[in-house]
Amino acid sequence: MIERLTSIMARLRDPVAGCEWDRVQTWSTIAPYTIEEAYEVADAIARDDAIDLKDELGDLLLQVVFHSRIAEESGAFTLADVVAAISDKMERRHPHIFGDAATSPGWETIKAGERAEKSDPSALAGVAIGLPALARAEKLQKRAARVGFDWPDATGPLAKVVEEIEEVREAGSDTVAEEIGDLLFAVTNWARHLGVDPEAALRAGNAKFETRFRAIEADGGDAFAAMTLDQKEALWQAVKRRGG
Repeated sequence: MIERLTSIMARLRDPVAGCEWDRVQTWSTIAPYTIEEAYEVADAIARDDAIDLKDELGDLLLQVVFHSRIAEESGAFTLADVVAAISDKMERRHPHIFGDAATSPGWETIKAGERAEKSDPSALAGVAIGLPALARAEKLQKRAARVGFDWPDATGPLAKVVEEIEEVREAGSDTVAEEIGDLLFAVTNWARHLGVDPEAALRAGNAKFETRFRAIEADGGDAFAAMTLDQKEALWQAVKRRGG
């Protein structure tokens, strides 16, 4: 079945008879779509919608095929190379399953060995810049924690949040953005220590806000936009009381 998809992509990318949109795309131009498709997979999972998940996984697979086709055209690598590389990686990272090791040497030991073979041996190497900022902050913190750079418990991160709030209050217009960034980073760290996925928590917060806001719009009807802030707040509190 994968051969059918790769054949379709090759035809779409044909420089003469291909699709005008598909054949001019590059890794950079389709990268945003790849990220979007990954989030749509996550959304289908969050909604426990198996039918949508099947479709979204197909869309994500198309992105892999698309990137690989572009690479093949330039001689960089092929889809087969991508599959071989991840297969090798999975076997290498599970020597107790696919090799002779009696037990796993441990995830960090394996990862440290892989990093040592690369030009950048830092514990932070490979944390993709393209990740959403909140998710990347958490991943950077986890990487640092694995080599001992971390608070022993949630008390330290909480104190840091309080400190950063005060620095935001005292910041001037030229430094407030930087201080807000430090505050968000600190909140992410606190969430991590509390065992909360900050990205998932913010998605849930977004969903809650959207549900409640749509409810107060409905309650306010045609008059909503002209209502005062106090009137809108009263509607908001009413929605909260009824469990919206």
